[in-house]
Amino acid sequence: MTAVTGHLRREPACTSLRALGTTVVLLTSDPAREAAALDVLRAELAAIDAACSRFRPDSELSRANAAAGTGRPAPVGPLLAEAVDVALRAAELTGGAVDPTVAPAVVALGYDRTFSDVARSGPPPVLKPAAGWRTIGWDPALRLLWLPAGAALDLGATAKALAADRAARQAAQVAGCGILVNLGGDLAAAGRSPDGGWRIALTDNHAAPPSPTGPVVTVRAGGLATSGTTVRAWRRGGLDRHHIVDPATGDSADEVWRTVSVAAATCVDANTASTAAIVLGERAPHWLRATGLPGRLVRSDGSVLRVNGWPADPTGGPR
Repeated sequence: MTAVTGHLRREPACTSLRALGTTVVLLTSDPAREAAALDVLRAELAAIDAACSRFRPDSELSRANAAAGTGRPAPVGPLLAEAVDVALRAAELTGGAVDPTVAPAVVALGYDRTFSDVARSGPPPVLKPAAGWRTIGWDPALRLLWLPAGAALDLGATAKALAADRAARQAAQVAGCGILVNLGGDLAAAGRSPDGGWRIALTDNHAAPPSPTGPVVTVRAGGLATSGTTVRAWRRGGLDRHHIVDPATGDSADEVWRTVSVAAATCVDANTASTAAIVLGERAPHWLRATGLPGRLVRSDGSVLRVNGWPADPTGGPR
């Protein structure tokens, strides 16, 4: 996960709130513009929740999922259409490792409500491999979505990152200053960064205080995302489960990597790559190198692998 540390000539304004089932942090380089930026962020979070939440029966996504198997297309609005486009692009770029049709699998594993309300133990699940993103019928021009019987979409792997990108970009335009948005480890920066850039501490848990000897990177623009298997975790059938699902098996991905952090031009691309790396397991380093994106992969034993120019950790930090 990612946390933000202050290392600037003038401290930015910092606001923290809860939304989308996670902690949200907004940093505004000009404290006088914080209120304007916060208004933009809150509006974007509300819009994404109304469009893409699988926990709200009144969301656009829930209504579209309810139409699965009827043979009738579900019309969707512009924001959900953008989220579907982003999810399908992620599936294509990752060879299906990040697949929006994992919703039935995630529910079967026990993640069937907002995470704070998920039962921490239960009986063995009946695994449900994903229907596959190619089974989705999608007309982007008409914004019509068809889902086969038994299928449902979960946009959690990409919609939160999309919200971070959209909120940072729009807040920077409205506030006219540097903005950093962190949605539970999905981070987007826009506008002119402070002198020295945004200093980002990497942690397993974005809500935990950063370690003074832990790894820190500097971000000036674009996206940074950390995906992990330790925070959103529970037990079913006596086994540990987590929220990143392997579409091919319908089970939580094998825990080869405790966390994967990736930097990219957008938070969407960073989160797509970090999530795919968790699913790909031992194949992740080769795949990630091929993307050209800088990444930091931490194994379950704490050992660290860096690819594509990710900077070395500071002296005294994890290796």
